[in-house]
Amino acid sequence: MELQVIDYQPQHAPYFEKFNKAWLEEYFTVEPFDKWVLENPDEAIIKTGGSIYFITSNQKIIGTVALRYIEDGVYELTKMAVDKDHRGAGAGQFLCQAGIDKARGLGVKRLVLFSSRVLKNAIHIYHKLGFTEIPVEPGTYKRADIMMEINFINN
Repeated sequence: MELQVIDYQPQHAPYFEKFNKAWLEEYFTVEPFDKWVLENPDEAIIKTGGSIYFITSNQKIIGTVALRYIEDGVYELTKMAVDKDHRGAGAGQFLCQAGIDKARGLGVKRLVLFSSRVLKNAIHIYHKLGFTEIPVEPGTYKRADIMMEINFINN
């Protein structure tokens, strides 16, 4: 499977929404904040200083990840999703690594993520790619029971 990273274009927005809603509905529920971000990616991510990326396989979009601006030097790796038909073949790890590389390229000092221990495969990938567990900042997502970071200053 030949995977490539492409930058967000407004016509890609339906994939961003579809892939993320699919996994959220499979494991949890789509929270109001998720719904707003997924239905308004330009306003929620792009216009606030973040970015969205997609991965393609044979010219077909199969996954997405976003970097959401939190504050100077700090971004959240968020809305990472792979189309169900393409899971289990390394696309998730490729996507996560692409997000990390993009953050490093942007000069991000600290990359954080929120997740749930239910998502064992995702947590495994995060650890493998250098994320370490930190105390959870409450209130962002109801489902989040783990928060992780990569501190690029110390890496």
